[in-house]
Amino acid sequence: MPILRTTALQLSVRAAAAAAIAFWVAILLGADHAIYALIGAVIVTDLSPRTSRKLAIQRLAGTLIGAAVGATLLDFIPHGPVALGVAILCAMLITFMLQLEPPAARVAGYVAAIVMFTHSQDSWVYAFQRAWETIVGIGAALVVGLVPLWLREKSPTE
Repeated sequence: MPILRTTALQLSVRAAAAAAIAFWVAILLGADHAIYALIGAVIVTDLSPRTSRKLAIQRLAGTLIGAAVGATLLDFIPHGPVALGVAILCAMLITFMLQLEPPAARVAGYVAAIVMFTHSQDSWVYAFQRAWETIVGIGAALVVGLVPLWLREKSPTE
């Protein structure tokens, strides 16, 4: 059955374990939005530790850029549809100017919009919380990535 092939099963188990660990640690640390730790863990989890590290860097950079852009823009323009568009545009362009990859730009765009749309009163506090919660998720994914693969798929030649 294709859905139960070894790589699919292992990636699913790793993502689930990383998400559960991240959520639990974030709750223990008093996170207001532990869901972001969970999301960060799932997005960064991969069967390859090297790929997980690469995804982690992109996710973290995008989160930090987006949070900073959203919080900064709220100091200058009121939130609303145009401001959300401006925040997404600025966050993504800054990410590309820093020569980061499209996944980082997408994360930066949506984080900037979330900061502007939902946290206009305490944007810098939320930006900081979002960053550390994401770091918890990334950390959980990287730790789970250290566990060796326990099953190998047979190659077509075997």
